[in-house]
Amino acid sequence: QVQFVESGGGSVQPGGSLRLSCAASGSIFMFYTMGWYRQAPGKQRELVAAIHSGGIPNYAASVKGRFTISRDNAKNTVYLQMTSLKPEDTAVYYCNALNTQNPWGQGTQVTVSS
Repeated sequence: QVQFVESGGGSVQPGGSLRLSCAASGSIFMFYTMGWYRQAPGKQRELVAAIHSGGIPNYAASVKGRFTISRDNAKNTVYLQMTSLKPEDTAVYYCNALNTQNPWGQGTQVTVSS
């Protein structure tokens, strides 16, 4: 199994930016399609961005044009650059490989509030 450690969350005002990082253990990271997920209070976890092992990204409609996912396979790390943040982006953000049984990390809290 691969383990993930998320970091970079915080509290920002609407319109602000944050960059999340996710460090993965294990040498097979480069073969995974990686995703950033989020879970808001009282809601189900949702996939907001994914990046294929070759670097092709996909985004949920709610974040397209504002979030950018990227990866550095040499560092076993995936990133999520978030701009133009909105209060509805408030959630705990997690990373994981799609379609695997890897355990979830602790996530990183993002709070967008004035």
